[in-house]
Amino acid sequence: MTSFQFTLILAEPEESEVDADALYAQFNDGTLITSEGVTRIEFDREAASLSEAIHSAIGDVENTRFRVAHVETPESHVVEGINAELLASHTG
Repeated sequence: MTSFQFTLILAEPEESEVDADALYAQFNDGTLITSEGVTRIEFDREAASLSEAIHSAIGDVENTRFRVAHVETPESHVVEGINAELLASHTG
């Protein structure tokens, strides 16, 4: 198995110790971070593939009252930056 790092952004923030406990009851390989009304869960999950790791984490989170709004990976920021550079070079 390989360890994959990614972040799930929740659709609504966790706002209490009860919320945090409910989430942590579903996984032991993620860290909750709530700042400025946004809750992120940074995962370091072992799986056969990145897709499998992300889908299993989403399933864990969605076993609570929370829903996942989107996913970020370290690579996604690189790709977004490259896409912005390409767009700028084609339009400027």
